[in-house]
Parts: sequence; C-alpha cells; structure tokens
Amino acid sequence: MPYEAEIKEVEADVLILGGGMSGCGAAVEACYWAKPLGMKVVLVDKAAIDRSGAVAMGLSAINTYLGMSGRASYGQWTPEDFVKYVRTDLMGIVREDLVYDVARHVDSSVHLFEKWGLPIWKDKDGKYVREGPWQVMINGESYKVIVAEAAKSVLDPENIYERVMITHLLTDDNDPNRVCGAVGFSVREDKFYVFKAKAVICAMGGAVHVFRPRSTGEGLGRAWYPPWNAGSTYALMAQVGAELTCMDVRFVPARYKDGYGPVGAWFLLFKCKATNAFGEEYMVTRKAEVEKFQPYGSMKPMPTCLRNHAMLLDMREGKGPIYMRTPEAIQALAEEIPDEKERKKKFKELEAEAWEDFLDMTITQALLWASMNIDPAVEPSEIMPSEPYFIGSHAGASGAWVCGPSDAMPDEYKDAFPALYNRMTTVMGLFTCGDGAGASGHKFSSGSFTEGRIAGKAAVKFARDHKDYTPAVSEERIKKLKEIVYRPLNLYEQYKDATTRPEINPNYIRPKMFMFRLQKIMDEYVGGISTYYTTSEKMIEQGLKLLQFLKEDSEKLAAEDLHELQRVWENIHRMWVAEAHARTILARKETRYPGYYYRADYPELDDANWRKFVNVRYNPQTDEWEVIERPYIQIVPE
Repeated sequence: MPYEAEIKEVEADVLILGGGMSGCGAAVEACYWAKPLGMKVVLVDKAAIDRSGAVAMGLSAINTYLGMSGRASYGQWTPEDFVKYVRTDLMGIVREDLVYDVARHVDSSVHLFEKWGLPIWKDKDGKYVREGPWQVMINGESYKVIVAEAAKSVLDPENIYERVMITHLLTDDNDPNRVCGAVGFSVREDKFYVFKAKAVICAMGGAVHVFRPRSTGEGLGRAWYPPWNAGSTYALMAQVGAELTCMDVRFVPARYKDGYGPVGAWFLLFKCKATNAFGEEYMVTRKAEVEKFQPYGSMKPMPTCLRNHAMLLDMREGKGPIYMRTPEAIQALAEEIPDEKERKKKFKELEAEAWEDFLDMTITQALLWASMNIDPAVEPSEIMPSEPYFIGSHAGASGAWVCGPSDAMPDEYKDAFPALYNRMTTVMGLFTCGDGAGASGHKFSSGSFTEGRIAGKAAVKFARDHKDYTPAVSEERIKKLKEIVYRPLNLYEQYKDATTRPEINPNYIRPKMFMFRLQKIMDEYVGGISTYYTTSEKMIEQGLKLLQFLKEDSEKLAAEDLHELQRVWENIHRMWVAEAHARTILARKETRYPGYYYRADYPELDDANWRKFVNVRYNPQTDEWEVIERPYIQIVPE
C-alpha cells in the first residue's frame, strides 16, 4: 500500500520558513506590523525554534555591534566604517547597500536582546566589554532560547509549526515567477502540509556537508556549522528561478582540529599567536606571498581567506601541524601584572573566561581536550582549515540576489527585480535574509536577526499592497508533489525484501550513501580538502558531469521512516547547492579567494576584469542554468 498522509492546508499573509536568528527577527518585526492590520504571520521550522539554527548551542560573543550610542567600552563605529571592514574581508566585492542597511539597524537588535534578558558583559563603568573592535562579550549559552521566546510570544502558538520539513516552494499556477507558499511533511506524524501565503520569507540557514568533511568514520557528523543546515534556503530559491550570487564565496574557517572550537576569543581577547610546528609565525614569514594579492594583501585587518592562505602555504610544505600558542598567550597576559597575588587572581579569571568561551558554544571542544589530556594553559592545540561551508552571514557571502533599501540601492541593480521591496529576491513574493541574502557577509547572529526584521517589515508591506491576491495552486499539483515527497518511503517498502540486508539493494540508494557520493565528487573535483582546495576548469566540468548522474539517481532515494525521509530531502537540497557552487566557480576565471579555493588554471587575482558579481540562475521552465554578471558598485568611499 502506498504511504498515506493527511493533507493539512494552512493559509497566511506572511509565511516564514526557518526559526533561526533571521527567522525569529522576521517573526518579531512582521508580527509588529501585521497584527494591527489583522494579518496573519505563520512560522515553520523543521526542528524546535528554541534550539534551531546556527546559534542553537549558544555563543560567547555577539560579533556585530557598532556601538553608535556609546554603550561599548570603546569603539563608536559608523555604518560606513562597517561597510569598509566587510568590503576588505570579502576581497572587494560586496553589496554595500545591503551591508550598510544592516549596520545602521544592528545595534537596536542587540539592545532588544539585552532587554529580553541576554546577559552582556559590563566593565566597572557599566560599558559593554568588547572582545574585538566589532564584538561584545555575552553569557550566551541561552542566547537562542531568549530570542526564540520573544518570537514565540508574538506569533501565538497556533501559528507555529515545528517538526515540519519543507521540501518545495509553491509557485502560482497563473504566474510561474510568483511564489505563493510551500509544501512539506511532518517528521513526527503522517501529515503533509500545504502552506499558502501572499509573501514567503525563506530563512533556513546555510549549508554544511556538501563537501567531504575532515571528520569521518567515528567522527562523522562533527562540523563547524550545524549539521542540520542542508542548504534548503539556496536550493528552494534556486528551484523556482531565483538568481543566486556569490555562490563561489564559500567559507573555510580555521578552527581547533577535530573539535571545531572557536579561535576568535583567543586571537582577539587573549592576543594569542598561531605558528607552524617549528615555532614560525606564518603570518610573518608568508607576508610577501600574501601581499601578491593586492590591494587586499596589505589591508588591515587582513581578509580571512588570506590568513588561511598563509597557513596553507606552510601546511603544503610539511611545516604542520599548526598550533595555537595558548600557554604563551595566557602567561603573557598574566605577567603584565607584577603583584603575584593579583597575577594569580588574573590568571584564574582568564582561565575561566577561556573555558567559558567553549562551554557557551562548543562543549565538544572542551570534552575533546579533556579526553586527550590537553590543558590549554600548559599545552598548545592544533588548528586547521576545515571543509568548505556555504553561509551568507559569516566570512562568506553565498545567497540570493536581493533588492536593497530604496535610499541606498544603486540604480544599476533595480532592473533585476519584479518589484522593489527590500530583501525580495528576483522572484515575486519571495523574500530572504540572514544566510539566504548574498553578497553581504559578516552579519553574524545580530545582523541576521536584524536582516530578518528588515525582511519581515517589507514582506508585510508587500502582502498589504497585494491584499486581494489569492494563491492559485491546483489540487492536481498538490497531489503530484505529495507523491514525489513520499516516493522514497514507497520505494523502500516495495524493494526492501529484494536482498537479505535492506542497506544494500540494487533498486534504491539510501540518503547516507547518496551524501557520501556527493561529498566525494565535490571534494575531488571542486576544490575540497583532498586537493588543498584547488580545482580547475577541467576538474569542475568532470564534477558537473558526475553531479548529473547523481541527480538522476536522486529519484531512486529510499527511506525507511520519516526521519530518514528528512535526510533524503536534506541531501537533495545539498545537491542543488553543489551544482550552483560548481557553476559559479567555473564561471569566475581568477583566484579571488585564496585560502577558500584556488583555480589552478587562473592562479592570479584579476581586479581589472573580475571585480564584479558572478551570479547563476536555474530556469525551471527550460531546466537550464545561466550565468549572469552584474557590476560591483561602490557607494562608500575608501
């Protein structure tokens, strides 16, 4: 018997997909504007909002805070300062209107967090304690819970749908470039959901496990980015024809080896140094090689990818392992205090702060150190560049090409959009934010929440301006989508007894094996860890050829239960991210982001010809991809 599930239809004015930081920001702001108008806002999350998204485990710092009101211990930066900083770190190509828009609103979001109960560290004068120029320290183990509570309180329980995996966006029967909802299935019950709305905000985070990770075997599942983020944001938007940008600007974070523990506090708060195995500071010894990538190689602070590049040069020459010199950093700070009693007191304080940095957000790193008898105050720890991730909120920039604010977006960008609503994609009615909005990195948690607020307000305005619109989706389409979504369950039931072990079967492929094949393709041909992030035109073309075989086999994915069905759809979404990335990196004929990836056939940075956006778009009507080049427009002077 085919798998049967009840169809549940939900109507809303604004539909928010994803309950992470940007989704919560969208919910708070959308409800503020929608409720007085009698409009309905619905939020869907595949997990539980309290602990969903990249901030699920907690954080020890808020990484984007300008301090414009003077509340921080130092630094009153302007939005223009922030644009310059982000532009430098992302090698000269950002959407400055989007970055500026987040910067001018982000402080108010942080003040809301504090009002809702988030403890922010204060100095003796009551000022926020900074970790670095843009950061403020927090006791953030419950950061996400606090923000989620604020979103849940305005949404009302009947408008929150948790444990629902969204598989497809819905387009209008009468207008293929108009998004009007989404479909998905409950991962706990036999229910197939059909959400219809005037405006949809896609905010389901970035993508991990597209590339083969460094942690395999017994370490499988460990990653710097949350393993449940499968790139659904990018995949769903691509499938309906939204233009994607900067899908080549993947992020390769250098983190503590195997535990993926954060290094920011050690570099910024404790002034720690990293060296190769011979005690050489690669940032010093590799200075001349980094400066080949001018003008960015001489800029301060040095772009993240170039710091990776210097480390990789040492690793390629066999000068690893690379170590974070934690004992020397703690000792140097303690020795600044001549009095022995005060020095011991300070040492204990620093040690507590260091441990808290990990216990707030990466408990596994603390456990790893404990299991290996490593005391960071006594022994240095290995760091290493990880596998690539796709993320639009950190030191990466992947996402959709979105409309900017009316007072800042350059005229040259306006033609791409069917209507001018802030954070709307190139598809009518489809908005995004956080990791979903491209070319505007360094939003982090506070900026993602802020961008969610921006998108939420704009989506309500769009829904109000189209109040007479009614989504048109035929029952036949819904029936067909339901059949496609549950097909893996039926395939498994049909053929599970064809072999003595259902894991090995010639009639289907299980999602874990499918993911392994995807990761192998991307790792070996599109610049993963096994090639030191190096690829070329011929390698990418072979990767794309193998991805097409994988795409054909995706129709043979099988699932034993609802949990595995979720894995099926997560990996299908990863496959779409992989193709968008491969096509973008193939089109950009230069090495703009050394340390993130290298084009062996185009090893130089070429500002004269390639300081521009390389976008890709999938056409759902023709089943073809196209490359779209758009100009970089500078709005903030150097």
